[in-house]
Amino acid sequence: MRVLAAMSGGVDSAVAAARAVEAGHEVTGVHLALSKNPQSFRSGARGCCSIEDSHDARRAADALAIPFYVWDLSDEFKADVVDDFVAEYAAGRTPNPCLRCNEKIKFAAVLDRAMALGYDAVCTGHYARLVADGERIELHRAVDQGKDQSYVLAVLTPDQIAHAMFPLGDTPKEQVRAEAARRGLSVAEKPDSHDICFIADGDTAGFLDAQLGTRPGPIVDETGARVGEHDGTHRFTVGQRRGLRLGRPADDGRPRYVLDITPVTNTVRVGPAEALRITEFTAERPRWTGEALTDARPALVQIRAHADPVGCHVVPAGEDLLIALDEPLTGVAPGQAAVLYDGDRVLGSATIADTTSLAEVGTASAAG
Repeated sequence: MRVLAAMSGGVDSAVAAARAVEAGHEVTGVHLALSKNPQSFRSGARGCCSIEDSHDARRAADALAIPFYVWDLSDEFKADVVDDFVAEYAAGRTPNPCLRCNEKIKFAAVLDRAMALGYDAVCTGHYARLVADGERIELHRAVDQGKDQSYVLAVLTPDQIAHAMFPLGDTPKEQVRAEAARRGLSVAEKPDSHDICFIADGDTAGFLDAQLGTRPGPIVDETGARVGEHDGTHRFTVGQRRGLRLGRPADDGRPRYVLDITPVTNTVRVGPAEALRITEFTAERPRWTGEALTDARPALVQIRAHADPVGCHVVPAGEDLLIALDEPLTGVAPGQAAVLYDGDRVLGSATIADTTSLAEVGTASAAG
């Protein structure tokens, strides 16, 4: 096959490309330039996509004796990932830019361009497995559960999965580094990148302040009483405890957490930890890695990249999903991705829209 290997400049994508070459494919390496100012996306081990990264990717391609190109997708990245991230926070939601990047950039813009150029597949260093079931190809968790990235790949469609290659899905990370060293790849000991790639210093609140400005407003408790001030609702996410700067402690002395965010009234509401315990939620814009779910069924759901999955019951509700949890979860925020699994197999994903807390269920029962 003709394979386009997306090479970030890190060890994972370099070894993935090497395995594609070793498998006998005709491989071309490509590095994605995602920033107009490449140095702005890295600070130490944070971020990615610096000039250093493009040089590391080129050196790896040279070591593998494959053609190498740099594709400028900075305009697409800003519109589909960065601007979306800012807009979601402005709307009081908590987005995951890695999912959006996989959906819009790596497996839309890149794959579309690759197919137009006559390539058969795009190869990446993601930790996930592709498992054939007859003519169908399923997306599964990686063997290395600590590095599993199936959560951020759950936005892929069946057609995209059919043209994807994840050569590292069956290999623990330490073995990948050892293999890179054996192959003479200079990135063998390069640190993994962390955090949001376009916020190199890790200061998400500061980045959003620069984009959205400050807009002071009230922090209120569950009764509506004003207990503090904030500089902008975009600085908060559901479940947050630090940085609240509350001027009035809770009557019982216990810590308080962000319960919800209302940009329209510029209000942040806080309360006790137990008020964060969610029993069900609705999720919108589902994307299925296989056949779309049309009937209610049990499944596992995961709401963060490295969270433990919990049992749930999924009910299609028009264009949305109603997900009832077998046990309460905390820190469930609108805007997060809810990824559904059947064991290790990814069923699909949807965006959390509204939540129902255990306290709200109790209040409704008492009123009834």
